[in-house]
Amino acid sequence: MKEKKKYLAVVYILLSAFFFALMNMFVRLSGDLPSVQKSFFRNLVSLVFAAAILKKEGVWFSGKGENIRYLLLRASAGTVGILCNFYAVDHLVLADASMLNKMSPFFAIIFSYLILKEKIRLPQALIVAGAFAGSLLIIKPTEAVFRSPAALIGLLGGLGAGIAYTYVRVLGTKGEKGPFVVFVFSAFSCAVTLPYLLFRFQAMSAAQLFCLLLAGLSAAGGQFAITAAYFHAPAKEISVYDYSQILFSAVLGFFVFGQIPDVLSWTGYVIICSMAAAMFFYNRKHV
Repeated sequence: MKEKKKYLAVVYILLSAFFFALMNMFVRLSGDLPSVQKSFFRNLVSLVFAAAILKKEGVWFSGKGENIRYLLLRASAGTVGILCNFYAVDHLVLADASMLNKMSPFFAIIFSYLILKEKIRLPQALIVAGAFAGSLLIIKPTEAVFRSPAALIGLLGGLGAGIAYTYVRVLGTKGEKGPFVVFVFSAFSCAVTLPYLLFRFQAMSAAQLFCLLLAGLSAAGGQFAITAAYFHAPAKEISVYDYSQILFSAVLGFFVFGQIPDVLSWTGYVIICSMAAAMFFYNRKHV
């Protein structure tokens, strides 16, 4: 049963990576809009989607008072993660913003150790570090990442996402249902960004609105999938597979934007795939 849950977790996190790559594609296609406005529509679709699933399945809050704190911590950290990531995307080159956001698997492992006391084996830490090194070859960060104020905000976004995924794991161990966790997070994020939208709303074309709705739908798929992934397995065992989002983004970039990867990027793809395979076989033998 434990082995089956681990395989399911890998499938879920690969699905989430694909959906989040789709989300980034649609966000980029939506054009020059405020990052807060993009974030609101992203979460609004997830909110409606989660509410529909909750109603269909007839599930709601578990009733455990202690979980309220964890739900709010997950929602707060996730909202910070999204807003900071979108801000970085708007103010840094896309490669730099992507690199900073991909710090989240590291933070997820660190906070899983600090909060959940999940022990990290050295080979697991080295494998995740190897995957991150592979991602650097693909996204090729510039020196701006070290001197722009937006870089610190982007790093804060990765930190927020890592903390959020840790609390998703906490809630999974405490009996909270995935759709409800997504619902609370989406509702919280919409409530936080709504005041800005009321006073600073920027008119959108039909095409921009359509792209944002598709981004929101993709984000909903990504949220449900990554919530399910961390419900099924610890971060130390599955976080490396989150780097597959870069591979999916490369494929979408080629077919949608005509972007052709260079030799360094292909080297990065090979390293990431190798690290994912190494993690798979290590967990199968030792965990």
